[in-house]
Amino acid sequence: MSGVLPNQQISQMIADNKIAATRAVSDAQIQPASLDLRLGTTAYRVRASFLAGHGERVSDRLKEFEMHRVDLSDGAVLEKGCVYVVPLMESLALPENVQAVANAKSSTGRLDLLTRTITDGGTEFDRIAPGYCGPLYAEICPRSFSVLVRPGMRLNQIRFGDGQAVLDDTELRALHDHTPLVDGPAVIDEGLGFSVDLRLPDTSLVGYRAKPHTGVIDLDLINHYAPRDYWEEVHSDNGQIILDPGAFYILVSREAVTIPPEYAAEMAPFLAMVGEFRVHYAGFFDPGFGHASAGGAGSRGVLEVRCHEAPFVLEHGQVVGRLVYEKMRDVPTQLYGKGIASNYQGQGLKLSKHFKTR
Repeated sequence: MSGVLPNQQISQMIADNKIAATRAVSDAQIQPASLDLRLGTTAYRVRASFLAGHGERVSDRLKEFEMHRVDLSDGAVLEKGCVYVVPLMESLALPENVQAVANAKSSTGRLDLLTRTITDGGTEFDRIAPGYCGPLYAEICPRSFSVLVRPGMRLNQIRFGDGQAVLDDTELRALHDHTPLVDGPAVIDEGLGFSVDLRLPDTSLVGYRAKPHTGVIDLDLINHYAPRDYWEEVHSDNGQIILDPGAFYILVSREAVTIPPEYAAEMAPFLAMVGEFRVHYAGFFDPGFGHASAGGAGSRGVLEVRCHEAPFVLEHGQVVGRLVYEKMRDVPTQLYGKGIASNYQGQGLKLSKHFKTR
């Protein structure tokens, strides 16, 4: 049976040494349908982002692009606007029928911390071919805030799959008819469309915009920072906001989303012609996200939005992205939000976990 591998099968891959690590993998890393990856002890400051390319090793390309090395052992700052490559603690020896895809974790995306996985021989970011055997690296580019990191921190995650498991639109409509995936009409076109909410109830606050000059964020500190020191509130009285070129925003979807236990989902970019902006699609949506069986009642999707070259008017209800659903190979023994530290179950408009919630 094809599908995304659940937590119990990820644990078996670790036991079988298909996933190895320089430090033993902890139970906390294993999510319902993914594995958190950990930073190693050294960050390489490089001149530019790169991919290894066919037949090439990342370690050899680092010799070409390295500017200097940063020892992370006692904590170190990765500076805004710079590009770093960090060898990860985990490595893979995938079976020939198993491929993998990586993505930034939700909290990473909400800090505008561009984090992508690269591999030896890789020609795409975050895509790992079936049967890959070798090390993993994180490319990290802080775009809004400088961050303090340490070895073992988990900025990105990896999901494993066997075969093609993406639901086509016919299958997605049938699933929505059986188990409603959103709390309203479903816009289904190469995935489940979602729109932006710029008319939140009982408030004019609709989002946050990253301030251009702030202090460092220590990624180990949870519920610590005052939002006003890093973010400007974005208000709207008419269901519109104007996105400024180069600015980074946190907004929220109008739809409350549900991921049934037998499925996983990934946020994907919407068509470029819808506007002069991009929704940063960090994070996987795990089985149980927003689902009643895992203590949810639908959860909004937080949108990480960056405007491009021209100011753009974003309007309430405008479709800005889509969720691509995939079948699980088996139902996970652990669902999102049920008995694990899931920070965003039942969320609305919410900054990353590093910021105080009042």
